[in-house]
Amino acid sequence: MTLFYSLSVLCIAALLAGCATKDPEALAQNDPWEPTNRAVFDFDVKLDHLVATPIAKFYRSAVPNPVREGVHNALDNLRAPVVLVNDVLQGDCDKAGETLGRFVVNSTLGVAGFIDVGAKVGIPGHENDFGITLGMAGTQEGSYLVLPLVGPKPPRDLVGMGVDITFDPLTYMTWNNSTLYVIIRTGLTALDERTANIESVETIERSSIDFYASTRSLYRQYRNGEIHNGGTVDQDLPNF
Repeated sequence: MTLFYSLSVLCIAALLAGCATKDPEALAQNDPWEPTNRAVFDFDVKLDHLVATPIAKFYRSAVPNPVREGVHNALDNLRAPVVLVNDVLQGDCDKAGETLGRFVVNSTLGVAGFIDVGAKVGIPGHENDFGITLGMAGTQEGSYLVLPLVGPKPPRDLVGMGVDITFDPLTYMTWNNSTLYVIIRTGLTALDERTANIESVETIERSSIDFYASTRSLYRQYRNGEIHNGGTVDQDLPNF
């Protein structure tokens, strides 16, 4: 998986090398690949309207809220090792302790994470990833980039996503139907995130003169909020 990811990044870099624009406004927004980004963004939006949003709305209406919450909790619990490593790399011992405590409690008393026992006993959760770690270390975002099916993923966050794959212990484990597990986990993660953002994304799309530019701005606000607040976003922004 890591090798495939690395090759994919190299292919993306090669394809974009000749796609840079000289438009001053795009360059001012640190978006030299804006024409290509807009084309990919339009594809993603159309696919979202045709597939992702209808499935997310059906999932919300057909699956009881307690079950959806359980799936969300379990997915968060599976990601806890990645969050823990980044907490440690950032030198935040308090949050590392909270993440470890939540993982132990939720994995045992919480029935593999389906019940968020950690929250019930006062251990708060938070997001973290290597893109945030790089940002806190002073690494700049890089040129804005939109990928098919993935959405906004500038170089700093693209590298961070690849490194996080190596932090996940399940990356190195194989068993019968392990490939099916990866597919199901990836699909459920995308479905869970899309379901959580249905109304906010629709509101932004309806109110935006330029949905692409609005998404670019909000993505940067969201990521900057995570970097400066240690994985916690105070603003009511959708996770694009």
